[in-house]
Amino acid sequence: MSTQSEHGVMTERWGWQPTARMHDGLPTWRWRCAPAGLVTRRQMRAAGRAPAGAAPVGRIECRRGRRWALLWDPAELGPKRTPTPGQRAALGRALAARRRCPSCGRDAGYCIPRSLGCCLDCHDTTHPTRHHQGDPR
Repeated sequence: MSTQSEHGVMTERWGWQPTARMHDGLPTWRWRCAPAGLVTRRQMRAAGRAPAGAAPVGRIECRRGRRWALLWDPAELGPKRTPTPGQRAALGRALAARRRCPSCGRDAGYCIPRSLGCCLDCHDTTHPTRHHQGDPR
């Protein structure tokens, strides 16, 4: 439960926060004004943690609110899930299929662009480049 006045927010967790305001039911701070210890999603993932059902406890804004990030309490986070061997194998097969050219059938060594539909070598042979500027095509 939080209450908001004209200049600040009273929170149960951190007490009076004079630099905070409420936004979508979450206390929101400007850049570098949030209480110490809260983590963003990137910081959470870098530490090998996941929300595990925990709700965000706050929000941080920068660039006058055009950019923002949710904040979590690390004590409420769980371990990040690790894929099973079967999931890893399926992911490897899926990525290998994205590298195989449907035209020539070889492994291109990179994911085939969906916009082209084939590897760059096959695309170059089917779509010749225009070598002179007077070409009306």
